[in-house]
Amino acid sequence: MTRLRLWADRLIGLAAALGAAGLLFVMLVILTDVIGRTLGHPLYGAQDLSTMAMVIVVFGAMALCDRRGGHISVDLLERRFSGRLNRVLDIVSATLGAVIFVSLAWATWQSAALSQLLNLSTNLINLPKAWFQWVLMGFSLLTAFSLLLRAGELAFRDLDIRQDGETNA
Repeated sequence: MTRLRLWADRLIGLAAALGAAGLLFVMLVILTDVIGRTLGHPLYGAQDLSTMAMVIVVFGAMALCDRRGGHISVDLLERRFSGRLNRVLDIVSATLGAVIFVSLAWATWQSAALSQLLNLSTNLINLPKAWFQWVLMGFSLLTAFSLLLRAGELAFRDLDIRQDGETNA
């Protein structure tokens, strides 16, 4: 499982780097568009470019958000529950999250197939939508894999990677 975690962390790092590159790209597109508007020549297709790049920004960072424990959690009752019950709830929530992301990937795959069949593209510069849907599907599957791996580490090794390798008692 250690080798699997190493590969998962590398993939998560790659996805996060792509998300960061997407964020930099969105910033440059918006900056160019704003300067262009000031000079009377806005960037044609800026909305298409920024909208599609946001798919990469948001879903590229999703697995990293889980890896670092950044997802929203409500811990009102956590102090009242035993460590064992909290661990079981963490395993269930990670597994449920994986199911949600696999479902999202499945729906996105179906949508990409339809986009490809109908040759759907963005409004202004005709970027094929299917490409971005496939990227979203890949990032969703990576997030699901990361969540399942975390659930497995909690269940079989009592290791919560969100706490930098510390064990939950």
